[in-house]
Amino acid sequence: MPFPQNGGYPIVVGNTIKGLINHGHEVSLISLNVKKHTDKILEPDELLRKITYTEYDIDTRISWIEFVSNIFTKNSYNIDKYYDAGFEKLLVQNLKDNEYDIIQLEGLFVVPYLAAIRKSSKTRIVYRAHNIEHQVWRRLAQQKGDPIKKWYLNLLARRVKTYELELLNKFDGIAVFTGQDKTSMLSFGTKIPMRVLPIGVDLAMYSPAPEKTECPSLFFLGSLDWLPNREGIEWFMNNFHKDIVDGELKVKFYVAGNNIPEEFDEYEVPGKVFIQGEVDDALEFINSKSIMIVPLLSGGGMRVKIVEGMAMQKCIISTTIGAEGINFMHGESILIANNADEFYNAVLKCVLDEEYCRTIGQNARKLMEEQHDINKVTESLVDFYRSII
Repeated sequence: MPFPQNGGYPIVVGNTIKGLINHGHEVSLISLNVKKHTDKILEPDELLRKITYTEYDIDTRISWIEFVSNIFTKNSYNIDKYYDAGFEKLLVQNLKDNEYDIIQLEGLFVVPYLAAIRKSSKTRIVYRAHNIEHQVWRRLAQQKGDPIKKWYLNLLARRVKTYELELLNKFDGIAVFTGQDKTSMLSFGTKIPMRVLPIGVDLAMYSPAPEKTECPSLFFLGSLDWLPNREGIEWFMNNFHKDIVDGELKVKFYVAGNNIPEEFDEYEVPGKVFIQGEVDDALEFINSKSIMIVPLLSGGGMRVKIVEGMAMQKCIISTTIGAEGINFMHGESILIANNADEFYNAVLKCVLDEEYCRTIGQNARKLMEEQHDINKVTESLVDFYRSII
């Protein structure tokens, strides 16, 4: 469910809908709501008034017995848990009641409903791959020193890969965010039409205000229930916490995002390291800080937060994996750092040279205007639709 618009997946789906509506198209959205077990009250989103919207509550939690028993099957529980017979019934009825030009499946976790959609509709189906999911798990496994965790993550990666590869040619088209993902898809034997469509953002929503920015200041923003984010920020803390608290990196460091574990409170140091948790206004938070870090060691696809940071004219320090899919120039629109020494030097350079930092951010904004404007991306998406209808 892409509401509220406070994370990568919701922002991508929400912006896609906004772009289609802006171009005069009618949109229906049918969502799995996996937040049923939370107590948080969601505010109505104005986007809902412009679309036909249906949501279905689903609890994806599994018991320890189910978790252990799954190890001895060939199925991937982290995909199977999104299947619900009630939702499938609702989906089938909707397809019987409506005629669509395109059905788009957003990410791998709604693909378990593909067979039911095929039986119920002749409409062309587009799969948007938010990640190549098995590569995310494989990269996570490569970073683990614990042999049991490495074994288990590799097991998940193999199962997800089998599932992904069996499905690739069962759609009518595939949209990916990056050229790297397209190359991977082709190497897996994909024969159907495919289009690279970068993440698009509504640039009117991103209004940099340098006068509100604390310079220098360092920040991370991301959901820590996504394992690559958690792995990345733990790596950064393990390498640089002491340098920020007692060393040469004279800068305040702020960590914000959804589902930050309680144990992260141990990193907090008054006046130096701030663990803020979920913020009320992500863009206001980004606006108030100057240097964004994206220390991803694993993952895939294109990172929404890095696109948002660049749209907000931030100086960003990222690994190559974190910046995948963005046509950046190192040292011009972003700084790339792939190990501890490179990260340390990049942070120190930005902390000491405010003008340099500002120039990187200004170039980043120009890149977003040229290649990530939601209206330009939507035009390409609709052109892709027309090519397969």
